[in-house]
Amino acid sequence: MNSNSQCGYVAIVGRPNVGKSTLLNALIGKKISITSPKPQTTRNQILGIKTIGSAQAVFIDTPGLHKAERRAMNRYMNKLASSVIVDADIVLFMVEALRFNDDDDMILQKLNETKAPVILVINKVDKIKDKSQLLPFINDLKERYHFKDIVPMSARKMDNVVELETMIMKLLPENPHFYPDEQLTDKSEKFQAAELIREKLIQATEEELPYSTTVVVDSFENEEKIVKISAIIWVEREGQKPIVIGKDGEMLKKIGTLARKDIEKLVGKKVFLRLWVKVKDNWTDDERVLQNLGYE
Repeated sequence: MNSNSQCGYVAIVGRPNVGKSTLLNALIGKKISITSPKPQTTRNQILGIKTIGSAQAVFIDTPGLHKAERRAMNRYMNKLASSVIVDADIVLFMVEALRFNDDDDMILQKLNETKAPVILVINKVDKIKDKSQLLPFINDLKERYHFKDIVPMSARKMDNVVELETMIMKLLPENPHFYPDEQLTDKSEKFQAAELIREKLIQATEEELPYSTTVVVDSFENEEKIVKISAIIWVEREGQKPIVIGKDGEMLKKIGTLARKDIEKLVGKKVFLRLWVKVKDNWTDDERVLQNLGYE
């Protein structure tokens, strides 16, 4: 690597459901992080790696920071997201256009803990009918914090994504690249398969149990022409099991079919997917169980 190479960690932080995962996917140009309309879909640090010439940005998608810490899972997600702010070389503070609440304000206070440049990313501007409302909103936030730059955008529609990327690449510190130039994420296909199953699970059962489920891939056999996967969907209570399975197993079949199609795109070959539903009482509020399920 030449001596002029740049590389750094870029933390994407914000309250739940402002579009952090959508932005990561837009910046990388590939689906790295699962998305859903439900808050708190992201539960892990998801790395997306973008290399352009001598510059490499390692984006970190984080769980949404939120004041309410009712369960061990909430505390885990907040701790994970907060630690990234301190360690990052650049911070993208993402807010929703014309909406700034107590969670956003809490994150703004946490930004005082970093010496890294902070770019304010105002997402979902495409949803604003009267664009003249945006300027007072921006001016108000300017008075609260000294941002390195401010970018109004729509991650979903790819508006201003390239401009943001250019800005980030210029701010990266001089470093050798941390990852091979062709690598897009640090997550294994096994991890990504579990996340894709969980995404379809959230979409299918979003009204009934968005936060009480998790997915663990039990086995991942990558053969020459087919990938064989067996996975367990964990729920918190016995009464939630029939919701995931559905009448005559229809719900589970739907989740499996949708997940299999996305996993086939990921691995580039046929997938045989088997799903089981099991109960682990109150798993979202048990730190030891969270660790056993991979939330560390």
